[in-house]
Amino acid sequence: DQIRMRHGKPEFLSNNAGGILGGISTGQDIVVRFAVKPTSSILTPRQSITKSGEEADVSTKGRHDPCVGIRAVPVGEAMMAIVLADQFLRHRGQVG
Repeated sequence: DQIRMRHGKPEFLSNNAGGILGGISTGQDIVVRFAVKPTSSILTPRQSITKSGEEADVSTKGRHDPCVGIRAVPVGEAMMAIVLADQFLRHRGQVG
């Protein structure tokens, strides 16, 4: 990201790096993006077993894909909070 002086302070012209350069926060908003692979309905019969241990073939008819995108947002937010808290505690442990 390009940087210039404005009102006697350095200012970034953009935030293409997501607020982190070289592992250090630039003071800008931290932007995180993640992708979730869609789950799939496998139409090919698969070998499995029943609860009693008998062999069985399992096959799916039609599309029965769950929407994991709804659950992915709070999971992603929680993971980001854990990573930031971990880094804060590491810094506090080193610096005091």
